[in-house]
Amino acid sequence: MGIGPVEYLVVAFPGSRFTGRIAPALADIVASRTVRILDITFVRRAADGTIDCVELQDLDPDDLVAYDPVEGTLAGLFNDADIQALAQSVPPGSSAALIVWEDLWAVPLTDAVRGAGGVTVAHERIPAEIAERALSEAR
Repeated sequence: MGIGPVEYLVVAFPGSRFTGRIAPALADIVASRTVRILDITFVRRAADGTIDCVELQDLDPDDLVAYDPVEGTLAGLFNDADIQALAQSVPPGSSAALIVWEDLWAVPLTDAVRGAGGVTVAHERIPAEIAERALSEAR
């Protein structure tokens, strides 16, 4: 079995506290085997723009989702420079979660495409806000 598409999401929160509302939703999609969490990184961006990585043990356990880290190294996905660059989009005085996941739901399709000799030539996500706007304008 192959690997499904791997995606990431950076979610910023005002202040320094991560909300406990996201962990249950993320846990549900992990439990349903829709996605597999590959990595989670937390950062804080101070009012002066300074960026610090936050260790998991420093966070409220209720704000976290359990995941089984992938065995081996995920070399090439994100390094410290990538995390710092992504954290630049986090507003000063906010915290952020960088979540990397594999789309498990797509593995059978990915395997079928490869088995048929196909290759992906484009794959982009359309932000939910754009899709919502397009759907509401079509009604």
